[in-house]
Amino acid sequence: MKSPLSFIFNRFSHDIGIDLGTANSLVYVSGRGIVISEPSVVAINKKTKEILAIGEEAKRMVGRTPAHIVAVRPLVDGVISNFEVTEQMLRYYFDKVQREKFSLFPHPRVIIGIPYGVTEVEKRAVEEGAIAAGAREIYLIEEPIAAAIGARLPVQDPAGSMIVDIGGGTTEVAIMSLGGIVSSRSLRIAGDEMNQDIIQYARDEFNLLLGERTAEEIKIKVGAAIPIKEKLETPMRGRDLVSGLPKEIIVDSAQISQAISKSVSAIIDAVKVTMEESPPELLADIMDRGIMLAGGGALLRGLDILIAAETRTIVHIADDPLTCVVRGTGIVLEDIDMLSGVLVPNKFKKRM
Repeated sequence: MKSPLSFIFNRFSHDIGIDLGTANSLVYVSGRGIVISEPSVVAINKKTKEILAIGEEAKRMVGRTPAHIVAVRPLVDGVISNFEVTEQMLRYYFDKVQREKFSLFPHPRVIIGIPYGVTEVEKRAVEEGAIAAGAREIYLIEEPIAAAIGARLPVQDPAGSMIVDIGGGTTEVAIMSLGGIVSSRSLRIAGDEMNQDIIQYARDEFNLLLGERTAEEIKIKVGAAIPIKEKLETPMRGRDLVSGLPKEIIVDSAQISQAISKSVSAIIDAVKVTMEESPPELLADIMDRGIMLAGGGALLRGLDILIAAETRTIVHIADDPLTCVVRGTGIVLEDIDMLSGVLVPNKFKKRM
């Protein structure tokens, strides 16, 4: 039985769902939908320790700042690497939500997606960061389950559902049934690793030094998991490692496919191993329903075709795959009593 005070807090505060990603963070507010989608980047003045910018504005500073200003990512491989900066980033999101719409109670209930299989220390860092930033109640949900719920997979049914969530820092592969994960793999290879593959390819093949942002733009413009019929080309601009001068090379989708092939193969191997470890009854369900791709990596050209060929299973790409995790946190947030079974037990549930 809920106390009257809890009812008042829940009725008049803004409940928030957060996909705290390595590359991008998204915020869902109950009753309003997704209100924030910004890069997980923070610009800091090292002399004064002052935070200068967060999100899109900070990302524009990457590679373009003087020595005393650094643009950092406070999350690495989906987990917190810089506690203080993550706390400031969360506080910025909370304050932005409160400014956009008046709230009687500034401390929200918060659900945050975390990678599957993180350690207790890593879970505690997320919980403490959210509480320090101003959350009243904090709940955690594993990202594969949140992505599956956001993709509208029937995860609570007594049947198998399979999700492959390819984010910036991690790839989460999971087979679920009855609201829990039956077999899974969490891989520290995803979009960021593909960017590094492109940087290494440019260095090895053309003696060309690229920045991370340039590599990501090339991946988005012409990246492909397999050779595609349409020939896509884009300039690759960086610094010549021999002369030290600016240099431009035109690359096509076939070359980028070759560059990222190692990372793509690792993701496919993780999908295969997860399927091999699953009970045959659940695999039969997956053969009927197919594999669902989510996350930014799902947009890589031809990846669904390659996974389908390698696993001999139908592969679907979720509607708006970039927002699956945060939409999943939002669905749980709207019906938290009914869906409480999919949440991760935690020690920092309430603060009044």
